[in-house]
Amino acid sequence: MFFSIIIPLYNRPQEIDELLHSLLSQTYKHFEVIVVEDGSTADAEEIVEGYKDRLDVRYYQKPNEGQGFARNYGFVRAHGDFFIVFDSDIIVPVDYLEKVIFGLQRDKWDAFGGPDAAHESFTPIQKAISYSMTSPFTTGGIRGNKKHVGQFNPRSFNMGISRIVWEKTGGFRLARRSEDIEFSLRMIAQGFKVGLIPEAFVYHKRRTSFAQFYKQTNFFGKGRIDIYKLFPKELKPVHALPAVFVLGLISLLLLNALNYIVSGQITFLHVLTSIGNSLISLYVVLLFIHACWQTKSLQVGLLSVAAAFTQLVAYGSGFIEQYIQEVLIEKK
Repeated sequence: MFFSIIIPLYNRPQEIDELLHSLLSQTYKHFEVIVVEDGSTADAEEIVEGYKDRLDVRYYQKPNEGQGFARNYGFVRAHGDFFIVFDSDIIVPVDYLEKVIFGLQRDKWDAFGGPDAAHESFTPIQKAISYSMTSPFTTGGIRGNKKHVGQFNPRSFNMGISRIVWEKTGGFRLARRSEDIEFSLRMIAQGFKVGLIPEAFVYHKRRTSFAQFYKQTNFFGKGRIDIYKLFPKELKPVHALPAVFVLGLISLLLLNALNYIVSGQITFLHVLTSIGNSLISLYVVLLFIHACWQTKSLQVGLLSVAAAFTQLVAYGSGFIEQYIQEVLIEKK
């Protein structure tokens, strides 16, 4: 089997250097790499050219349209039997392609997705963000594992499709924001067999600060409403949990403020506030213990608590904002 690895790129030359360097060590060698520079102002042409004597790699530049259409640009120029899509901010384990072949032969997938993990070289914040995005104590618990909720939808940081899927679907229809979920749902609707290869993980760096992570996950929350408008049946109660978390936090802050103002004079209010504070404290303790156990680090455990709250608040607020704007106001 011959693979075409498609990588859209936008102003991240250092990331593509690390990604291409990791591909040099693949134990399975039958693949090509297509890098599509999507209108970057800081391009990586010189970096990519430096790998041409060691990798079967091609570099293209195009006007900026978004990562979905950049991937389509790569698909058109690909020679492989199977296309694999990576984000630029990943590192690929040496046996990744071997695990993909094993999973495809075992499960007969037409398209697949794989999970992500933290690499030892990541910063503590990157490790904490990786924990949050894969933790059972956050929305990460429904992504990239065997116990995911409902039909598994591959994410484009680690996604593979057969050439037939590309030819029949035409690839991505959305340029950005939930473009991978829309594509996955359309593949499934057309009868293709889509699933998870749990062994085919990549090391996903994601963002380097909580501010960047907030912006990214807020974008994800808005994207879930975009998917709801296209596929109304795909909005599940679990998708609204971060929004419930945000509303609960706001309510708890108001209860604490009100309880402070009345100085505990209202017994029911005091009891309600105490229950809320106890629940949030229990959540923090369980989250911290689990994060320390998973990451083997007290520092990353503490940062993971901050990352989890950042993720839930950002996703939930984006979900609420987009629901109000695109559903409630539009109906009126």
